[in-house]
Amino acid sequence: MLPPRVLVPLIVACALFMENLDSTVLATALPAIARDIGADPIRLKLALTSYLLSLAVFIPASGWMADRFGARSVFRLAIAVFMLGSIFCGLSSTMGEIIAARIVQGMGGAMMVPVGRLVILRTVPKSELVGSLAWLTIPALIGPVVGPPLGGFITTYFHWRWIFWINLPIGVLGLILATMFIPNVRGEEQTRFDTIGFILSGIGMASFVTGSTAIGLNILPIPLVVLLLLCGATLLTTYVFYARRVPNPILDLSLFRIPTFRISITGGSLFRIGIGAIPFLLPLLFQLGFGMTPFQSGMLTFAASLGAMAMKFAAPPILRTLGFRTVMVTNAIIASLFVAAPIFFTTATPGAIVLAVLLAGGFFRSLQFTSVNALGYSDVSQLQMSRATSMTSVAQQVSLSVGVSIAALTLETSLKLRGDHTLIISDFTPAFIVVAVVSALSVFAFARLKPNAGAEVSGHRRKTVSEEGDELIADDPIIEARERG
Repeated sequence: MLPPRVLVPLIVACALFMENLDSTVLATALPAIARDIGADPIRLKLALTSYLLSLAVFIPASGWMADRFGARSVFRLAIAVFMLGSIFCGLSSTMGEIIAARIVQGMGGAMMVPVGRLVILRTVPKSELVGSLAWLTIPALIGPVVGPPLGGFITTYFHWRWIFWINLPIGVLGLILATMFIPNVRGEEQTRFDTIGFILSGIGMASFVTGSTAIGLNILPIPLVVLLLLCGATLLTTYVFYARRVPNPILDLSLFRIPTFRISITGGSLFRIGIGAIPFLLPLLFQLGFGMTPFQSGMLTFAASLGAMAMKFAAPPILRTLGFRTVMVTNAIIASLFVAAPIFFTTATPGAIVLAVLLAGGFFRSLQFTSVNALGYSDVSQLQMSRATSMTSVAQQVSLSVGVSIAALTLETSLKLRGDHTLIISDFTPAFIVVAVVSALSVFAFARLKPNAGAEVSGHRRKTVSEEGDELIADDPIIEARERG
């Protein structure tokens, strides 16, 4: 039998596979769904952001539930709720119904992957964490690989509703494997649920993200948008003061005192804002801009996930050789350039070049994600793991949602400036540039890392030279004492 450091991540990956498959398939099918239900494709991006928003709202409760009821119990419940949401999505016939069904899916996803990741963090030594997280994400990346072509094939030759039914057999398999092999680990401390904090943070994030999503899309009255933004900002500010006064807040802001955690959240969020827009923009560019079928579009966009999968094997030796700071600063710039690369695509660009660019872009983006995720937990204690997992997951989902919103707002602005209602290729250029610039801004956060940051996780040892000319390891306690004099 496989060791726990491999077996548990593979089982959790079943859930992540289902979630990623669903998201990538939906992104590919979005233009077709919009035509079928008579909705604008830019506005239908609410089906994407509503799911991400639901994740952000309910994820904070996942850590407490896992500590209280056991990780296996919560993990199985999460898979069941996600499957139920998938059924509702398949039965939807209006934009409102799809959005509501995606919120149900988000409630399941909010507990599914964070709790699964928590099991890994509590059962795997930190020295094996990068490799274990790679085992988690390699099978999970099969979802984004097969999602675009599968979604395009189903949408082109069958019906888009079938993209939700394929979650059901995967979910059943996940339930069986979780029951057999996932340990029902609980937290060392049993604390009361922070109901007030959950309400303040949940409603605050929901209001603020909903308001920012609606800007420029004419889906809500302007006074209501302003009210949502003010309400969200007020509640989130109130939560910050509240969290400082209670012993066990649902989102533990004291984690930001850990430098590596703080930088992984701030830099990672900026990077994800840009990256989160790519699955939304590329299918629209290929289908509405270049006139491709969903299947043709999916056969191109899957290349990014292939590149991401290839990177997972390369991440541990790269981080071990170069360390977190060097990798994350350099790679943020490279990955951001690839985010902007589609502005050079035209209808005459050979498919092989498009595939190569998307493949390379997926590789470098995934290297950054792996680095950010591993760095964030490098200095977090076991007692803080559940709260760190919740905080990280919330930040991820909010930043991805904001990324989609920024991309949609940029497209909508371009349409208004042209005085038209139909997307053309030139509308996508400013959108790709804007999100690429936002991703590149993460460099300023990652540059603040110490050279040996996260060395316990990466295995990187920064070498220095002593006065005697001997080669030394910078994080050796003898050297540290010598440097202190």
